Amino acid sequence: MLYAITTLFLCQLAGELLVQWLGLPIPGPLIGMLLLFIVLLVRGGVPEALNETSGHLLRNLMLLFIPAVTGVMLHFERVGREWLPFLAAGIVGAAFTMAVTALTLRWMIRITGKDAE
Repeated sequence: MLYAITTLFLCQLAGELLVQWLGLPIPGPLIGMLLLFIVLLVRGGVPEALNETSGHLLRNLMLLFIPAVTGVMLHFERVGREWLPFLAAGIVGAAFTMAVTALTLRWMIRITGKDAE
């Protein structure tokens, strides 16, 4: 587990450093995730420790949203005044996420040759 968490943090750190050095307008964790993806492609698979640790993190992902929700509640008055942009961003973001997820699933089914069972 320590190996896996260290790997995740090192990828995030590498992404942050690349963003700072290159002046990219992209979040560092996103670059770190892409670096991890490339490493896993080159390696040819996901190590068992990383797979297990990532599974635990994903199962408890909702706990990571608590600080964000608390931050929004601290600015609830502003959200009340500017509700339309928040609503639009939520709807557009959800639609975009669903579309990307569907396209990724279609792509994965096509390249693996496995149909949904």
